[in-house]
Amino acid sequence: MILMNIIDLWNNSWPAGAIILGLGLLFSIVLLIASIKLKVEVDPKIEQVRAALPGIDCGACGFAGCNSYAKAIVANPQLIGKCAPGGADCSAKIAQVLNLQVSGGGHAKRPIVHCRSHSADRTFYAKYDGIPSCTAANAVANVQACKWGCLGFGDCVRACKFDALHVVDGLSTVDYEKCTGCSACAKACPRNLIEMVPFSQENMMTVACKSKENGKTTKSACKVGCIGCGICAKQDSELFTVENNLSRMDYVKYQPSEKTQAAMDKCPTGVIVYRGKTAPLPRPAKE
Repeated sequence: MILMNIIDLWNNSWPAGAIILGLGLLFSIVLLIASIKLKVEVDPKIEQVRAALPGIDCGACGFAGCNSYAKAIVANPQLIGKCAPGGADCSAKIAQVLNLQVSGGGHAKRPIVHCRSHSADRTFYAKYDGIPSCTAANAVANVQACKWGCLGFGDCVRACKFDALHVVDGLSTVDYEKCTGCSACAKACPRNLIEMVPFSQENMMTVACKSKENGKTTKSACKVGCIGCGICAKQDSELFTVENNLSRMDYVKYQPSEKTQAAMDKCPTGVIVYRGKTAPLPRPAKE
């Protein structure tokens, strides 16, 4: 009895099953033909350029990601060199793919925070209890005595997708092991304290201050700020210049030497420091 029921069910349902199977086969053939006919050919050079990029999609180049940047480079090779994480090596690989020569080269850029004062080094007028954001705090007058220093609320930390920045005792600090050079932190700082610098050395010397106040005013606001004394420029006039009460370095010219080390050692406030993967801790300011 059961066998007869199965046979009856098969006799009644196989035509519908055959029709469904036939339609499925037909649609598969149609989709296969459509995929072949409508296939968009990808320029192999785009794929090769894409392979030469770091693949972190950080947006430092100004494009949505590495795929978009690769397409743009192939269309306009003048865009080579905008990948900060990849640096000169990446540019050279891309130029080789496109059979081009790139001039200059240069070094990969990494951020330097032009401030070295921690909470204990600063003078505060009043406690700030507003929105915990550097942008918000910067809009309020007299949050801290130094209007040029790091506010320490971590806008740069939140902007970094690679966990390469942390606020340590009130100061934004870069973890160069994790940093890709995407420049998001520099764009996030409302006081423009973070500068993208070509790292020709593993550890770069820098003047970690941006105050343009006179020496007396700077010392009253911060123990470790630049007072514009010019001692560094006397040691190495090609590398250091003092303008508007602030010492600045020419990072392109920087090479470690006895003169640069003398400038650091003789700096009365210790504002000249190293930044990098293995940078030593800054020395205390001279009392």
